[in-house]
Amino acid sequence: MARRWLVTGCSTGLGRALVERLAGAGERVLATARKPETLADLAARFPDNLVTQALDVRDPDACAAVVAAAADRFGGIDVLVNNAGFGQVGVVEEVSDEELAEQFATNVYGPWRLTRLVLPLWRAQGGGHAVFVSSVAGLVPFPGLAAYTASKFALEGLAESLAQDTAHLGVKVTIVQPGGFSTEYGVTAPLPAARVSAYEPVAGPMLHGLRGMRDNPQINRPELFAEVVHRLADLPEPPLRLPVGEDAPQFISTALTARTKEFEEVTAARLHV
Repeated sequence: MARRWLVTGCSTGLGRALVERLAGAGERVLATARKPETLADLAARFPDNLVTQALDVRDPDACAAVVAAAADRFGGIDVLVNNAGFGQVGVVEEVSDEELAEQFATNVYGPWRLTRLVLPLWRAQGGGHAVFVSSVAGLVPFPGLAAYTASKFALEGLAESLAQDTAHLGVKVTIVQPGGFSTEYGVTAPLPAARVSAYEPVAGPMLHGLRGMRDNPQINRPELFAEVVHRLADLPEPPLRLPVGEDAPQFISTALTARTKEFEEVTAARLHV
């Protein structure tokens, strides 16, 4: 039986690849983007099961409207994929209050808002699946990406709390942690208005790597992400966390190993007493 999907951030990259795969497999999809005309070709290819709608996740009214539209068109929502987001470049000293607020408004408040709006539907229908597209940066800090990293850490905290809150309601939660993918993410990531040259030795190489991700033939392809997330929905007991991409497990394993080592050293030294 076809599932009912609501996916945000579908104009390019991971979101677009996902909704194209879902619609091609016969799933029913409401695909959203700030500029839904970017999805016109997909809507024309899949007129029976792909619906598009404008959505800026920072807009509470637009979020409410898109959830209502999905419920009206499909009769409910089975899977919510909180994919919309962007990466603010900059070290802590460089990122202004306004830039930080914009980063969290999109990457954290938007997913929180949409999930809150969908939860009454899931309580009524006896369950659903919330998928949060985080990043390896949700666990691994990267130099020169302070605001983005902080937003993904916060997103994962939201998802883990949701899993605790709603398990008894039949709601499943998965944090997807992509590694590097060949998308527009690195090209469009905005620079902070104020730059501090002292951080160039650590932030410069990161920025160079980001800008080259889209055209790197050796990096993960969006189609892999789409395949994994589609298969994820088939699992009767999906994992809370799911690394995606050949590089993701190594990034995460290295970070967890370092944290475990530090924890063991601190507790052995009884510094916590």
